Amino acid sequence: MSELPLPLPAEHIPPGTRDWRGTDTARWAAAAPARWTHPLWAVAALSAAAVWSIAAAPDDICTVAQPCDADWQYVALSLVAVLTLYWTWRQPRLALAGLAVTAGGALLDAGPTGLVTGPQDVAMLGALAFALLTLAHRVAARRRQRSLAEAAAGPERHRLPAEVRGFRRGRVSFVMASLLLAVSLFALWRGQSVVTGYEDRAERGTRTTAQVTEVDGDDDGATMKVTLPDDSTRRLTVLFPEDHPVGSTVVLVVDGGWTRLVAEPYDIVGWQLLLLGTAVPGLAFLANGLTGQRRQRRLDTTPLPVLKVLVREGEDDGRTWVYAADDLTARRPVLSFHSLYAVDDPDDPIDAYPEDMAGGERPGPAADDMEAVRWEQEIAEAVAACQDTEPPLREAVLYGSPRAGGEIAFLAMADDGDELEAERSVTPVKPVGVGLFPRTTWRAGTRPGDPGDPGDLGDPGGAGGPEPTRGPRRTRSIAETARGMTRTTDPLVWSADRGSRIVGLLLLLVQGGGTWAILEDGFSWQSLLLVIGLPWLVHSVSTALNWRVTADRDGVWIAGAWRVRRLRWDEIAGVHQGSDSIRFSLTGGRDVELSPTGAAVIQQMRGGTAAATRAVDTLRVLRHHPELRPSRDADPAEQGMPLGPLVVTAAVLWGVAVLMLN
Repeated sequence: MSELPLPLPAEHIPPGTRDWRGTDTARWAAAAPARWTHPLWAVAALSAAAVWSIAAAPDDICTVAQPCDADWQYVALSLVAVLTLYWTWRQPRLALAGLAVTAGGALLDAGPTGLVTGPQDVAMLGALAFALLTLAHRVAARRRQRSLAEAAAGPERHRLPAEVRGFRRGRVSFVMASLLLAVSLFALWRGQSVVTGYEDRAERGTRTTAQVTEVDGDDDGATMKVTLPDDSTRRLTVLFPEDHPVGSTVVLVVDGGWTRLVAEPYDIVGWQLLLLGTAVPGLAFLANGLTGQRRQRRLDTTPLPVLKVLVREGEDDGRTWVYAADDLTARRPVLSFHSLYAVDDPDDPIDAYPEDMAGGERPGPAADDMEAVRWEQEIAEAVAACQDTEPPLREAVLYGSPRAGGEIAFLAMADDGDELEAERSVTPVKPVGVGLFPRTTWRAGTRPGDPGDPGDLGDPGGAGGPEPTRGPRRTRSIAETARGMTRTTDPLVWSADRGSRIVGLLLLLVQGGGTWAILEDGFSWQSLLLVIGLPWLVHSVSTALNWRVTADRDGVWIAGAWRVRRLRWDEIAGVHQGSDSIRFSLTGGRDVELSPTGAAVIQQMRGGTAAATRAVDTLRVLRHHPELRPSRDADPAEQGMPLGPLVVTAAVLWGVAVLMLN
């Protein structure tokens, strides 16, 4: 960590390029989208509200006045609604348009008076409002980050170097879109052909009434025998036999031997499902390709802001991690992305996936070059496995306006320092520390507060060298940990990491599933199980998802499920770690326990270190070495907040919803 970054030759740094310094990157990071706007929450809210609305909607009955026809308008709205869910995750601007179309279509279909008919409609309106709020916040945050980056870059603008241009985008997306949309058009043509065929025969035929004399089958499809006025009989296929009991009268259209129910003229559901199943990914790929091409042209043809930064490639996942130009010890990463080498040869088959490629965000080459790249990756992984040194920190020049979800290019020397590398991002730019399970370091297993941690949560001083991240974790003595630490200005913070949140989400699923199973048939003696088990589940879910320990000058703040507790250093007699807990022994003989904090043993088996383990190691040092304690107290935002009241509210609402749905 102490060696100087690998320099970039001056001839490759455009005139007037400014350093992207720590003060500027801190403002840029603070403008990132808030965690509550993570698309998972909006997608979950919209999906749950849609399922509730569909389940609560009355069954449509096919009648002569309102037959069960093609209803292409409903298919179109369903197509837009599903695309909107995908775009909510990947492309917020398109999602805003999709929400507008979906809401407008629902309003035209139901009318102002029929828009809210029950609690399920209120839930849907709430989900739409929440999704709209998150999307607007994300778009605004990206705009703020772009403005801050451009202000830091100053007035200078430069074109991309020739070696970074010619990076073709969208070919794979356009190929996939063409194939899928061709199938969609075929399904649309076949479905409409069935409709047109019926309408032509119905114009030539005659309407008559008949009496149902026999029904065979079940609700999934059946045949029905009817008797016409001339005492002749016909056998028909029906979709909803329960609507036509024996002895009832039905209206038919007859053209020779061709007979159809007027209420159920045809069945094109299969073609419509094929249309939806191919049009949704087809349009998603098409939008991805157009987005990729538009961004490629913008980077290739317009003068761009430039910033001098430091970069490093992650050992574990190949991400490029970007640091401020004055962060010479690489303690606080600013953003990360996957990148590929920019290629100037027009015959080179390498093609980057657009940032919003359906099904994930991993970059990849064109299909015809996949085997060669896979072979190169296997060689690179084998070489990396034999190396003990970490990738070097390198000077680089960023081209473009860094922002969440954006696209940039950069120039830097190769790791060996022998040649220049020109790379372009092929996955969205991600601010560090933002996301459902935010990664805060370039190296797996290191978190804020760990010796060797980059201080993403406000640790400018950081600590010593990194702890080994592979193999089972050995116990660290207080003296050993203390040798790698330096005093920090800001408080040290440890919070729920990925393992802990996975435990919390699993418990949340158990809580939701158990509530459904117990209340599915209404209140009964089994409801007592909720009274017994729900408090423990709520406590465990709230703690696992949101626990936090903050060490400052005068003591430790502990944010659990229901409150934030303050322990002064002279009150703490010891800090201990259990299999899934942190326990503080107090001088008065009492204990304060934080549980669950995630399964530490799982992290150790994976070669990582749990946040709870790092917290215990460091807190033991701070208890014995006052000179290493942070120099200021934690402010309210750093102390954390309890999640229990929110989980209780969600549990009550879920219970009410289960009772109303059954």
